[in-house]
Amino acid sequence: MISKNTICLWYDGTALDAATFYAQTFPDSAVGTVLRAPGDYPAGKQGDVLTVEFTVMGIPCLGLNGGPEIKHNEAFSFQVATDDQAETDRLWKAIVGNGGQENVCGWCKDKWGLSWQITPRVLTAAIANPDRAAAKRAFDAMMGMGKIDIAAIEAALKG
Repeated sequence: MISKNTICLWYDGTALDAATFYAQTFPDSAVGTVLRAPGDYPAGKQGDVLTVEFTVMGIPCLGLNGGPEIKHNEAFSFQVATDDQAETDRLWKAIVGNGGQENVCGWCKDKWGLSWQITPRVLTAAIANPDRAAAKRAFDAMMGMGKIDIAAIEAALKG
């Protein structure tokens, strides 16, 4: 059953592929009900996958195969708080290594065009540091990164 409030993500015929990748990559993620179109529609034919219910780290989502007209952009992203460099590296490599692309400041994009912020908890704490000079050093270090390097953030904090 669809949740009361669900994030609907538009895909061009690849919703099931995306949902399967997310379920295999992120903890507390799964593919749920796959609904096939009961008739032809502008982006597909009867029997094609129309929607896919899935969760990404516990967040309910619905993938809609709506066609090529609408593309994902950075106005929406999933922010994933990672606990260490190994988790940061694993998720970054999974997304980028599966046809995605790197961006800056911990952002990357999956091959379906959906943006992800792979954000170590250390970075969030560093930027919120009450020592504003230390916070600025960590922030400035982050600004020069693609994937976040936790050791470099910690070094910037210390000055």
